[in-house]
Formats: sequence, C-alpha cells, structure tokens
Amino acid sequence: MAHVAEWKKEEVNDLKKLINSYEVVGIANLTDIPARQLQKMRQTLRDNATIRMSKKTLISLALDDSDKNESIHALADHMDGQPALVFTDMNPFKLFKILESNKTSAPAKAGSIAHEDIIVPKGDTGFPPGPILGELQQIGIPAKIEKGKIVVQKDQVVVKAGEEVSAKVAGILTRLDIHPMEVGIDLRAAYENETVYTADLLTVDEEKTLSDIQKSFSQAFNLAVNAVIYNQKSTPAIIQKAVTQSINLAFNASVLTSKTSDILLAKAYAQMLALASGVSEKDSSAVDEELLEKLAATATKASATEEMKEEKSEEDDEEEEEDEEDAAAGLGALFG
Repeated sequence: MAHVAEWKKEEVNDLKKLINSYEVVGIANLTDIPARQLQKMRQTLRDNATIRMSKKTLISLALDDSDKNESIHALADHMDGQPALVFTDMNPFKLFKILESNKTSAPAKAGSIAHEDIIVPKGDTGFPPGPILGELQQIGIPAKIEKGKIVVQKDQVVVKAGEEVSAKVAGILTRLDIHPMEVGIDLRAAYENETVYTADLLTVDEEKTLSDIQKSFSQAFNLAVNAVIYNQKSTPAIIQKAVTQSINLAFNASVLTSKTSDILLAKAYAQMLALASGVSEKDSSAVDEELLEKLAATATKASATEEMKEEKSEEDDEEEEEDEEDAAAGLGALFG
C-alpha cells in the first residue's frame, strides 16, 4: 500500500473543516494573478471570505469526504489552472460581483487564451514611420503612414475569443499600450444550499434583472386586478375600479345617487339646450325669452372660446416663424 505523506492528510483534514464550517464554498482559478494583487484581494475579503490554494487531488478528496450534500462534489469539475477554494457565508452572487469588480486589465502574454475578441482600434498609433509598420502588417493589421504617423485604417480583430495569443501579437499589443486581459480571482462555481451555481449563472445584469422584476410586478398586478384576486396591492385598485364602473352604470341608466345627480342634471341641461336650439331655429316663438337668453349666452361663450383658440394658434404660428428666422440668421452668421 502506497505511503501517503502526513502533510497531505493534514491538508485534506484542514480543507474538510473549512468546507464544513461555511455556508458557501467556491472554486476559483488563480492562474497568472500577481502575488501583490492576490494579497490585496485577501485583504479585501478578509472579514468575509477565506481563500485557500491547494493541489487538485487534495481539493477533490476534501470535497468527497465533506459533510455537505453530495452535489458539492460537482465543484471538482470546475478546477482549472491553479485552483483555490473560497469559503464564505456571503451570498454567492455578491461574492462573484466583488471578485469581478476587483479584476484589473493586464497585457497579453504569449500563450494566453483570449476570453473575447482582441481588437486593435482604428486610429493614430503615435509611432513615426519605422519597422513597426511592417510588424503591424505581418499580423494582419491594416496600417499606413499618414502625416508622418503610422495609422491603423480600421478596427482589426487580431485574436478571436478562445484562441491563443502568439508572441508576435502579444509584443505588438504591449507596444500599442493595449491591455486586453483581465487579471483577478476567477470564480468558476459556488456551492450553497445543495446547489452548485456556475459562473454563467452568477453573472447577473442588475439593470436587466431589476427591469424584469418591475415588468413581472406590473403584469402580476394587472392580472390580479382584472381577475379580481384580492391582495395588499390589488385590493385598492379593484375597489376603485368597481366604484368607477358602478358610477358609469348608474349614469348610463339614469339612476340618481349622491355621485350621479350632478352629472345627470348637467347632462339633462345640455340635452335641453340642444333641443331648444333645434326648435328655435325652426320657430323662435316656440321658445320662451328666458330660454332664448340662455341659448344666446351659451353661443357667446362658445364663440369666445373659439376665438381664444384661434388667437392661441396664431401666436404659436408667429413664434414658430420667429424661431425659423432666428435659426436662418444664425446660420447666415455662421457661414458668412
């Protein structure tokens, strides 16, 4: 039977204790993280999380022997590069957000894998004519000399997502001061409450999520009101809707109540004036003087209202003409 080093047993036991002591266990990749940045991240998370690097086999053994639900074993499927376990009682989504926000840009290194397309943007490189022009063209960047400077003619993808960065491309990117890589703790997955969340699930667009929640609330509210489902939010709206519908019903059925009497009387009065106006046009003697005075007053009021509308329309037209004249004058001054 092969002898197992004592330090390996102790390491597995230590990892098991940590796994069993925290609500959330994450698996991260620490490849290419400078020691200084890693130390800074440890300090940032000091009060909320613990980071522990170890060998893949030892991490896998600790996960298998832990007291957590067996679904935690799935974390072993996400051990890439230089793996490390992250232990915390923090919500895994919050942990992921903190780690992502602390990532920094870094130069591309030969052999690095591009996580997204690496693009050299169109524009002045700042370099005078020289050998770098040929180097740019060798890696497929359309460059030429303009006004004594080397200029990239259009945006150019030099490395596609998932491809390896060559030594030549890495050198050119560094000289152009393009830092396309992100350096930081890359949380690949996290375990909480018998569930493993992978990085794609932990990546949350907060604005879209908030918009989706607001949309869902609006749709649920409308459904509850229209289906007459009573709850804290829908009940006032349902009652208000019922009041409005009952007033409309009473009004259309000419049912006198404290809410409809005024509008029914106003409707009857308007109908009376309309009828009297039609009768007076055929035979003015059929309408008494008091009613004729009311018809005249109504007509005068309507005429005054119409005149005010016409005046307002004319004023708007004049203001629009003045604005056009001012704009023309401004253009004339601009172009001489």
